Amino acid sequence: MVPWQFIVTLLTLNAGTVNKDSDKGNRRRHSDTMATSGRRQIVADDEDIIDVDDSSLQTNQANYAWEEEYKRSWDVLQEDEHGSLAGVVNSLQQAAKRKRLLRDTDPIQRGIIRHLFIIIDLSSAMQEKDLRPSRLSLTFTYLEAFIAEYFDQNPISQIGLIGTKDGLAEKLSELSGNPTDHIRALKLKKFQEVGGEPSLQNALELARSSLIHVPAHGSREILVIMGSLTTTDPGNIHDTISQLTQDSIRASVIGLAAEVQVLKLLSTHTKGTFGVAMNEGHYRDLLFEMIPPSAITTTKASSNLVQMGFPSRSVDHAATLCACHGRLTLGGYICPRCGSKLCDIPTECDICTLTLVSSPLLARSYHHLFPVENFIEVAWKDAAATTACFSCQKSFHSPHKISLQLQATTDAGRYQCKLCEKTFCADCDLFIHDVLHNCPGCLSQPRRRKASALSAN
Repeated sequence: MVPWQFIVTLLTLNAGTVNKDSDKGNRRRHSDTMATSGRRQIVADDEDIIDVDDSSLQTNQANYAWEEEYKRSWDVLQEDEHGSLAGVVNSLQQAAKRKRLLRDTDPIQRGIIRHLFIIIDLSSAMQEKDLRPSRLSLTFTYLEAFIAEYFDQNPISQIGLIGTKDGLAEKLSELSGNPTDHIRALKLKKFQEVGGEPSLQNALELARSSLIHVPAHGSREILVIMGSLTTTDPGNIHDTISQLTQDSIRASVIGLAAEVQVLKLLSTHTKGTFGVAMNEGHYRDLLFEMIPPSAITTTKASSNLVQMGFPSRSVDHAATLCACHGRLTLGGYICPRCGSKLCDIPTECDICTLTLVSSPLLARSYHHLFPVENFIEVAWKDAAATTACFSCQKSFHSPHKISLQLQATTDAGRYQCKLCEKTFCADCDLFIHDVLHNCPGCLSQPRRRKASALSAN
């Protein structure tokens, strides 16, 4: 063998030996890694999953936004010095209290006779599941609760529903004051397929064509619930926005995806509100902010007197036709002007166009004009003066039994009326402002009640 051939053969054998040793080392390191991983897996299986550091998982996995709401939600729970969660519950009540205190309670002119059209996006974008269980399902669920609460707070108002998909717009329900019809329409449309793109212009024109015929003493409003970022319109939507402004129609928008310039422009020009839902709770808050009536602008022509009729309830022995639906019914309300029979009130008589209401409905709408003023919080240093709630007679916590550290972080749980100076608990405070709309302390004192009425007028 030639010497140089022997050298090449020797180098080849050495290289093979090095490669084998390298493979053995790689296999050894791989087995060690697998063993370590196995040990880590065993530790992870034996220990609670909440103790595992998941910082690396956050960088590798892109979760939905709504999943962050419930991730390690137990970390926000903090026990007080006695091991109780009452402090956490109290802080949540205080947060709700502070949010309610931001409401305007000044006695200003508001439109208590409202005509509202709700435009619902039924496009394919509503199938997104960033809002549980989906945008469409959550919207219909919230709308059912919204309609019930809307008519409870605005009993002489009316609502209509409009859906838009595939570049078209259609009415889901006509403008009426019967919440049952609207909820029934939502349940029927809930199981229908959505698809295509919405048409904002067609939906606005459909709502405008119905609102321009309502009486001048009632407000004209549109609420747009939009989940799509695009709209398919047959013309210039800016012309439609200008027409809405000329007809004194107020348009508000709730976006489910992101802020869209044309939607922001619509709400700005018509003096409406605009908001983008960040989560389910924020979506509900934005929707229910539409329940209180908005203030009437000074430029809008208002009527001094509005003619209304108070119909009488009648029960017939034989079925007769109603003037509103043309159906045979055994009972209804008789119009005091023309004698026509209608199924429900409040409504407008289809024969003589007289607005038909009842005195309890007017009384329930009156509290928007003169709301109960926000109660003031009582400090711990003045808490010893009262021992129980004036309304429910629930005993307050004694300030002598509360540590100074806890007093610095929580309030006394007492809220006082400015007029009658009666003290109420947090539950009664919320009930008075949200449901009762009258202060029991002021009502129990005739002089205070008379002074309150004079100051409101």
